[in-house]
Amino acid sequence: MTFMKQRGFSLLEMLTVVSIGLIIGGMTFITMMPILNRGHIDSAYDTTLGVLRNTRHLAITQGHEYIVTFNPGSPYPAGTIEVQYQGPPPVGSTTYPVPVLVATYAIPTDTSFATQSGFPTGVSNTPDGLEGSPVAIDFGYTPVGGAGGSSTIVFMPDGSARDGTSPSNGGNYSSGVVYMTRPNGVVTDSRAVSVMGTTGRVRGWRLNVVSAANRWVQQ
Repeated sequence: MTFMKQRGFSLLEMLTVVSIGLIIGGMTFITMMPILNRGHIDSAYDTTLGVLRNTRHLAITQGHEYIVTFNPGSPYPAGTIEVQYQGPPPVGSTTYPVPVLVATYAIPTDTSFATQSGFPTGVSNTPDGLEGSPVAIDFGYTPVGGAGGSSTIVFMPDGSARDGTSPSNGGNYSSGVVYMTRPNGVVTDSRAVSVMGTTGRVRGWRLNVVSAANRWVQQ
């Protein structure tokens, strides 16, 4: 009787194949990390830009005021954008009702509304020339001397952006910028979105290297 000798993989051969696979997988992961990180920043940017533009559109089409607040605090984590509807005051009253929550949005958890030391400074170097020194969430720049620093902006039925919901609460045209970055990440991956108060125009910005210096470039 003839027996056929069957040959399989030895334990050493199998371990060698597995080790090679793990090494290749690790190298691929390391290579892909910068792309994944940049993708998270792009996601944060797309969310922020979309929320601001869509909320402005709501204010115009529905004829009501809408409030956008960045990092509204408890019970929401950092990286949250809150949109509220502000109803008009009752007939014969100047007191506005409590705003009603419309929706909340979140940016990826490894990104933040924040700045980095590599951000350009000086009015000529910041998005739309709105501020001298970048601040993470910096709305509230008004024609009557508002110095920014607000985390809230209000879109009005005429499409403008303001700093309050009634004349007694300000109601001045309000401009500002919000920055998105990965803390301790590649600074040139960072993005920004600006709002101009008089028109409510919303613009997106990318931090690029121009003539060996970091510069905000409109998207």
